[in-house]
Amino acid sequence: MSKISKPAVLLVFVFVSNFLLAQEKGKLEFINNDHDFGEIKEDGGPVIYEFEFVNKGSAPLIVSHVRASCGCTTPGWSREPVLPGEKGFVKAQYNPRNRPGNFRKSLTITTNGEPAVVNAYIKGKVLPRVKSIEEQMSLKIGSTRFKSRSVNMGKVTTEKPVQKSFDVYNDGADTISLLDKYDAPQFIKLTFEPQILAPKEVGKVNIEYDAVHDDNLGYNNHGVTIYTDEENTSAKKINILATIAEYFPPMSEEELAKAPRMAITDRLQDLGKVNEGNKITAEFVLTNHGRSVLNIRKVKSNCACFLAELPKENIKPGKSITLKGIFDATNRKGNQNKSITIYSNDPVDPIQVVSIKASIVAAN
Repeated sequence: MSKISKPAVLLVFVFVSNFLLAQEKGKLEFINNDHDFGEIKEDGGPVIYEFEFVNKGSAPLIVSHVRASCGCTTPGWSREPVLPGEKGFVKAQYNPRNRPGNFRKSLTITTNGEPAVVNAYIKGKVLPRVKSIEEQMSLKIGSTRFKSRSVNMGKVTTEKPVQKSFDVYNDGADTISLLDKYDAPQFIKLTFEPQILAPKEVGKVNIEYDAVHDDNLGYNNHGVTIYTDEENTSAKKINILATIAEYFPPMSEEELAKAPRMAITDRLQDLGKVNEGNKITAEFVLTNHGRSVLNIRKVKSNCACFLAELPKENIKPGKSITLKGIFDATNRKGNQNKSITIYSNDPVDPIQVVSIKASIVAAN
């Protein structure tokens, strides 16, 4: 029998040792990998939680990197190798500033163990800080503060006038009087409560808005000016917004059967590629499927580049008209989506929309 050489034995020993060492790995197991901070205050400063883990493997465990799912979470971790059976940590610090509401964030931990990547999670609810009245009412004109320059009445109908109020705050050191006079359309009435505001007092401006006025359907923006007795900043300009729809009283089945009904073919039309600077027309057929005259109250485009042309406003039962939408591609680039809103006396579907889309091609 031939003898095995010492170098060969040494080579086999090194190979077996390396093979066995390769099988030995650390294993990170968290005691708890999901922490709930509960309710925390936005202005309470960062909160910290330390996730403990145990190396359940057979070799030293090294945490090489921890990545947080957002910049609001600052990670930290054990930098030294963690021996088998020993404990280490991964730390999460969450900053709630300017982040009110619920949150759930993750930490992705990379190690030399098996598995190579594990995750931990934090969650909670940030209670928004209480803003000062000056912060809440950020618009300041003279010594008078408002929450905003605009007051939105929301969606209203022509059934009856609606009311809404907004706050006004005297941020000065002297008394302010809200004057009886104001500039507003006739369909907007304002009252003040109280009319004299002491320093640091909040009052209300009450609005009564009557949606029955000329060209009213759809979005409306009305400029209004109120006046105080302040010497240099008496006028306070605000905007009152409203989206108006026509009111239709409840109708019986018999009345509905006799009502006008508007139907539109090809509501969305793809104009394809349009050369910049060109004009192209889309045609929409409006048909009255009802038993009384359909009246088109108003057509309104969402862009000056898409003009609506309507040959007449009244459509007899069973008849149709063609609404032309003329799209002007001058100074337009890329993909375009434009629409025209049609308001009618159809009591079931009085507001309908037609649209186009186009891809603008640069002129040669």
